[in-house]
Amino acid sequence: MNSHIIFNRSKWSELRASVPMVLSDSDIEELRGINENMDTTEVEQIYLPLSRLLNLHVGSQQRKTEVLDTFLNKTNTHTPFVIGIAGSVAVGKSTTARLLKALLSRWENHPKVELVTTDGFLYPKKVLDERGIMHRKGFPESYDIRRLIQFVSDVKAAESNIEVPVYSHITYDITEEKQIINRPDVLIIEGLNVLQSGMDYPHDPLRIFVSDFLDFSIYVDAKTDVIEQWYIDRFLKFRSGAFTKPNSYFSHYTQLTEQQAVDKARNIWREINGVNLSQNILPTKNKANLILHKGKNHQVEQIWLRS
Repeated sequence: MNSHIIFNRSKWSELRASVPMVLSDSDIEELRGINENMDTTEVEQIYLPLSRLLNLHVGSQQRKTEVLDTFLNKTNTHTPFVIGIAGSVAVGKSTTARLLKALLSRWENHPKVELVTTDGFLYPKKVLDERGIMHRKGFPESYDIRRLIQFVSDVKAAESNIEVPVYSHITYDITEEKQIINRPDVLIIEGLNVLQSGMDYPHDPLRIFVSDFLDFSIYVDAKTDVIEQWYIDRFLKFRSGAFTKPNSYFSHYTQLTEQQAVDKARNIWREINGVNLSQNILPTKNKANLILHKGKNHQVEQIWLRS
């Protein structure tokens, strides 16, 4: 990892400088994922320094834009700063994305922060069934990558009122709902595939990829066996929670005994999510500008910052 500077928690936390804590305990509770161990200390030591770093990057881009505007005799060019957050299923990237959205929106020079997940750009269930790749959901071929790239391109071009498909984890499908993105200061894109390139899409050769549009990228990391256990733990919690909701695609899992549920979750991981991680997601880790490496307790133990 010669391309990265490695920090432990203590050294990294010193880089917070004077950034104030702007989230209450109730805010953090609301942002925390179902299987996370996020608390005030974690936010102060890990995410406030990261918020400061990202704010400096956004400010740098804004100043460069002002210089170019002056040279071209233009005014108020609006170029959103795009952050990509990648990582495995169950590693906690969604919580990281929600938390950074909350923190970054508190900075006065970029108060309008939007968050989009790439789940909305999965092909609908009907298409996946027709193509016989329902079991490959989350793999590169399950995404409408052209539509995703068009979306990011429109954001970067400062287009207004861009529609984004919304995915439901309850019905396991794309819904009729649309998320509207309207010229944000910062856009966070969270998903399994945001750091992937042409090597991951041999079936759909493109010359442009989501990673080409990112101004900063983050990879949320942990050891594979640890993530597998987190996935199983989360599956068990969903079994008594989200899986019991009306129209849940996974309602049949509520009929399993606990041991059967553990076995089922482990099989899903080892046949699908673990394979996708090793083949398509983990190889993109070193492309990230910053890697958050978590320990068994879900807390970040090391931060790797690209030098």
